[in-house]
Amino acid sequence: MKDYLKNNNSRILEELFSLVRIPSVSASVLYKHEIQLCAQNWVRILLDAGVDNAQILNTEGNPVVYASKFLNDSFPTILVYGHYDVMPAEPLELWNSKPFEPEIRDGKIYGRGADDDKGQSFMHVKAFEYLVKNNSLQCNVKFLFEGEEEIGSPSLEAFCIENFELLKCDIILVSDTSMLSAETPSITTGLRGLAYWQIEITSAARDLHSGIFGGAVANPIMELSKILSQLTNSDGQITIPHFYDKVEKVSDYERELISKIPFNETEYKHNLKIHEIHGEKGYSTIERTGIRPSLDICGIWGGYLGEGSKTVLPSKAYAKLSTRLVPNQRYEDIAVIVADYIKQIAPTYIDVEVTFLHGAQSYVCPIDSLEYKAAEAAYTKVFGTKPLPVRRGGSIGVIPIFEKVLSVKPLLLGFGLESDAIHSPNENFPLDLFYKGIETIVEFYYEISSKLNK
Repeated sequence: MKDYLKNNNSRILEELFSLVRIPSVSASVLYKHEIQLCAQNWVRILLDAGVDNAQILNTEGNPVVYASKFLNDSFPTILVYGHYDVMPAEPLELWNSKPFEPEIRDGKIYGRGADDDKGQSFMHVKAFEYLVKNNSLQCNVKFLFEGEEEIGSPSLEAFCIENFELLKCDIILVSDTSMLSAETPSITTGLRGLAYWQIEITSAARDLHSGIFGGAVANPIMELSKILSQLTNSDGQITIPHFYDKVEKVSDYERELISKIPFNETEYKHNLKIHEIHGEKGYSTIERTGIRPSLDICGIWGGYLGEGSKTVLPSKAYAKLSTRLVPNQRYEDIAVIVADYIKQIAPTYIDVEVTFLHGAQSYVCPIDSLEYKAAEAAYTKVFGTKPLPVRRGGSIGVIPIFEKVLSVKPLLLGFGLESDAIHSPNENFPLDLFYKGIETIVEFYYEISSKLNK
């Protein structure tokens, strides 16, 4: 395996770079052409890797790329999921290199999508390629790469329902998560859910002169700030009534296991350039980001933002608001609870509109299944130490969809690090983890084949 990666290193990296160079941003309609180009590039790469067929299939939104290789009815079928859309690269001035011109510095691949999720999806294709070219593949394999994950996968559930037979499988593999560290590998066994809104505050029909009307008409930015300040308290708790009603009660035993997960607070603060850790009182950092819900203001704007001054009392103000949810919290319920509370606490002299944008359910994976045990053995062989089961704070909207529609619990084989800066400037992916990821996926195929092909 190592010789194969070494001998094909230049080609492998150039293929990955060809994906990263395409700004396949799903958040803006301005990148529709690039979305299509990226899907076409994936088709070419998959065909070159050895699939029997690869095609672009339409959805209500961005297309999906589907490919497959069938070997034998008696073999298990693995569905590999990934996404080829990426987050916007802004703010561009904070990048040390151009986000869509990938380059290697200090042993890391830099570029938007290098980790999330082009790099991690690409590892699966290269592992598959190696197994095919060495006649050691003993599984039927399907690939499903979508173009809307970063906006909540709004079209994928309908696609999965309509294409149930096409996607039928025994195991689902997803690499869109991270590990604790390069020295302490981990397998993600849980994801938080997500609910996301946009808030619009209106105080007047038009922008007003702040000298003539200031003090007589409500300032929407100030009113919005007051509303947002009431959503949490000084203990880091969310103040919205009934928000915690269905939060999963984690046992003392599981909290004890969580407390044994290696965590260096000093290093954590240093890496993030923060003064102190802040969060819900009574919980550790790992608990706050894994088993507890959270609320964040993701954006706020209004009024004059240009250079210099403009004495204006704006007519409108806006904010983007998100919550991360834990098991038993359904995003559909939280969507209503939060919107109702914001309208309730808003003063009557302004107009408030709360628009729910998208959501995702939380997810928990069992650690006693054959596929988990196979992954555990694969990580152990490549990294030299047994991976820890860890619940992570992020959300992947399609994961609970797969469980609901295909009746298969996905296995989350992540190889990224928190320092990879996904969704941020200077996103990167360490080369050593990129190669170890490919090796681990190959070992997973060996392990699961030996367990199921008896």
